[in-house]
Amino acid sequence: MSTRIHPLAGQPAPASVLVDVDQLRAAYLGERPDPTVPAQRVVFGTSGHRGSALDASFNEWHVLAIAQAVCDYRRAQGIAGPLFIGADTHALSMPACASVLEVLAANGVDAMLSAGDEFTPTPAVSHAIVQHNRGDGPRADGIVITPSHNPPRDGGIKYNPPHGGPAGKDVTDAIQAAANRFIEAGLAGVRRMPHAQALRATTTHRHDFLRSYVDDLDQVIDMDAIRDAGIRLGVDPLGGAGVHYWSAIADRWAIDLSVVSEAVDPRFAFMTLDWDGQIRMDPSSSYAMRRLSAIKDRFDVAFACDTDHDRHGIVTPSAGLLPPNHYLAVAIDFLFRHRPRWGAAAAVGKTVVSTQLIDRVAARLKRPLFEVPVGFKWFSPGLLDGGLGFGGEESAGAAFLRRDGTAWTTDKDGITAALLAAEITARRGRDPGALYAELAGQLGAPAADRVEAPATPAQKARLAALSPQAIQSTELAGEPVTSVLSQAPGNGAAIGGIKVATASGWYAARPSGTEDIYKIYAESFQGPAHLQQILAQAQATVDAALATGG
Repeated sequence: MSTRIHPLAGQPAPASVLVDVDQLRAAYLGERPDPTVPAQRVVFGTSGHRGSALDASFNEWHVLAIAQAVCDYRRAQGIAGPLFIGADTHALSMPACASVLEVLAANGVDAMLSAGDEFTPTPAVSHAIVQHNRGDGPRADGIVITPSHNPPRDGGIKYNPPHGGPAGKDVTDAIQAAANRFIEAGLAGVRRMPHAQALRATTTHRHDFLRSYVDDLDQVIDMDAIRDAGIRLGVDPLGGAGVHYWSAIADRWAIDLSVVSEAVDPRFAFMTLDWDGQIRMDPSSSYAMRRLSAIKDRFDVAFACDTDHDRHGIVTPSAGLLPPNHYLAVAIDFLFRHRPRWGAAAAVGKTVVSTQLIDRVAARLKRPLFEVPVGFKWFSPGLLDGGLGFGGEESAGAAFLRRDGTAWTTDKDGITAALLAAEITARRGRDPGALYAELAGQLGAPAADRVEAPATPAQKARLAALSPQAIQSTELAGEPVTSVLSQAPGNGAAIGGIKVATASGWYAARPSGTEDIYKIYAESFQGPAHLQQILAQAQATVDAALATGG
């Protein structure tokens, strides 16, 4: 199987693919999930529960049940501080935010809504939690209402416990089970009050997420260097939650930053179609990023973020849109050379599907490598205690410490990852694309690709359970296999699939945690032809596993 590129990929979205927002929101309020249908139950994937009201997989009942489950969880854990709420620009996010508040207020939880009902990015929520919990008072946590870069028809909700990052599986399993019990019981046990009353509740407060985050940026990014270099910056918020943050950043820090568009449209009609013909606000997709890539020469460096602004896309005059792995390697190499106050033992965090070039960069920097399964939750504790200087995923998610070596955010932060590209350009005099070419020339230039294909839930389960013993071959693309992993070397956690490596190449196969697809990641330091051999062998292995159960 292979990824089939839609004939309209990269083209402006035609009217025929635009979601009917009124119909979508009506379904959110009117549909009721059937708990006997697996696709209509609450299921927390890599980060939160996602679905569409049009499929009865994300509607009012799901959100009310999850919100009550969170209230019960935090009460059992003694979490008595405020709960910070963020929401992005998807059509279902504002209705879901209202549902969450109705439950929080009825449960007497101090809820922190954004000032002026501003959209609130994931990193601003994580930043608020981390900042609050620096003190000695009751611990804070948060809920972010977003399906990330998913299509406009989708909604999503995720919980961030007091460490500020995505909740671990033990937490999400408990919330998921409790929420499904509420749905099975017809929401019996869910406390709720009318939205207008919830807004007036003494436990409902306003928090200026935007100003708190923007004013603190010089603690994590050298904003003076960006300003003093006078470099020209461009940003496309892709109609996401940080849409008004960028002009505030430009004004507060007096930098030459042009915002391509501040349009907010829950249909996301301004987007170009992604590889499969869907609208998807993925800043790492060359198809979704056509608008910014077309004007790259206007800027010294440009960037974009996804809908909740936890992912980044970097566009350079020298190389166009950088693959996320390329930028991660450059960012790591720069940060650990230009953050003298970071602890000497602070490690480099990467996922098992991120480029092996990061391993080589970390070795040259003499920094320990912490390799974990897919999911940013694995990085959060290390970012909180300073044990990790940087954590990054090949899917364009990253976070790193403040300049003084303390925690900034413990969830992905697309805004600071983007501004770091500006700092790198300002301080090195070359954009990250040129610096990647130099780095690859020194340490090796990997060829990489990722294949996605449809998979049923049953097929995904078989792939996730694939064991090292199922891999019979002792060679991969002409080289001896050096390792077959089903657990990450950094923490021993299951990777939910398999990774096979040789001296100069590897592949990893795993099901998506949020969509009914599987993904094969592959990389070769011997060039594109060798990469295709790896992919062909990997696909044969996956096809056999899906057909027979592995």
